[in-house]
Amino acid sequence: MPLNIRFMQRQDIPQVTVIDRDAFPTEWPPTNFPRELENGLAYYIIAYQPKNQDSPTTQKFSGKEKQPGIMDRIRKFFASPQTPPDDPQEDIDIVGFAGMWLMADEAHITSIASRKENRRQGIGEALMIAIVELAMAKQARIVTLEARVSNLVAQNLYTKFGFDKLGVRKAYYLDNKEDAVIMSTEYVGSPSFKEKFTQVKESYQQKFGVIHNEVAVKK
Repeated sequence: MPLNIRFMQRQDIPQVTVIDRDAFPTEWPPTNFPRELENGLAYYIIAYQPKNQDSPTTQKFSGKEKQPGIMDRIRKFFASPQTPPDDPQEDIDIVGFAGMWLMADEAHITSIASRKENRRQGIGEALMIAIVELAMAKQARIVTLEARVSNLVAQNLYTKFGFDKLGVRKAYYLDNKEDAVIMSTEYVGSPSFKEKFTQVKESYQQKFGVIHNEVAVKK
């Protein structure tokens, strides 16, 4: 199925919260997504696919899809022509999300995660591509983040995107006092970074296909 990326909206919060709690079960306090969506410094994006009718999230009853009841049919019959249809964006499976804060000329990635059953499918890479492109569109000079010192998989992904290790924040994570590695890009407008980023993006597209990135259009 095609992978789509757009800005997070309020109706996405329940699905995103499930992904967040599964990916970061010990994070405290948990991310307050309603507040983040009102934060003028914060930008959150989601990766999603059209809902698979055979997925466990499809509402079913006795092995069959739930049929509209008599009250549903009555409401539909008497509905005003001006009544807006159900938001089609709710009929999606969110498979990952990412967030960043933009402070002055620095874009700081606060979180990036994919749904447990959709990991190792390039979703993390797609989100990284989109969030870096968003940072560039917002005229950030650099992109920064922290990663657990034990999370070598994440560090390798970030290194692939041109992030370098700058230092360590001692006892950064509250759950177990684990240190965090501070990582940052060089100036994202430099020819060397653009060349590396283009190579990573082309490599992704050859392996997983083109990303339908609505974030790149709606700045």
